[in-house]
Amino acid sequence: MNEHDYEPIPGLHAALPKGESILWQGAPCWQTFARRAMRVRLLTGYFVVLAIWGIAASVSSGVPVSDVAISTIRLAGLAVVAIALLTIFAWLVARTTIYTVTNRRVVMRFGIALPITIQMSFSKIESAGVHIWADGTGDIALTLAPGQKIAYLVIWPHARPWKLAKAQPSLRGIKDADSVAQILARALAASASQPAKAIKVPVADGSGASAHVPAAA
Repeated sequence: MNEHDYEPIPGLHAALPKGESILWQGAPCWQTFARRAMRVRLLTGYFVVLAIWGIAASVSSGVPVSDVAISTIRLAGLAVVAIALLTIFAWLVARTTIYTVTNRRVVMRFGIALPITIQMSFSKIESAGVHIWADGTGDIALTLAPGQKIAYLVIWPHARPWKLAKAQPSLRGIKDADSVAQILARALAASASQPAKAIKVPVADGSGASAHVPAAA
């Protein structure tokens, strides 16, 4: 038995109502999730800087080379353990997460130990913003309509970073984020009974780029 066996449709706890259809389903790319959500690269850089600083400080203070080597090895071991744990966590998140976009709602099913399902009908979504990286993966953050709130800790790490006061549920680290954003934009526009506009999302360079996806044309 796997984590989806009890679901009538993977990622959904109940069969779709009449008239509702799935437009897209996907999950985070674990490599992107590790880099962008778990900040594995940033953590690696931190340990590298810490090691260089420690070696330089020890040598300038006249610490024996053997002691410097032992200290550096210990730090390297700590770095490997920390990075490995975050990487494993990212892999588990990707394995246990399913994002679903239908013609009526967005559903986020996640949870490593205890699965949680968050459902957001289009009437509760004010707009969406997409952030695309150079490899085509990206995040789609949903801005909830006035009066709609959700706790940041409930949806973390599936939330836009640093938006603590008004958390924004996010489809994080998904592949081909440009196409998914356009699917969502058309669905949101159709639900508002207005024609969808063409969405142009710039491909990011190394620093990333953002674009706004209107809820309705």
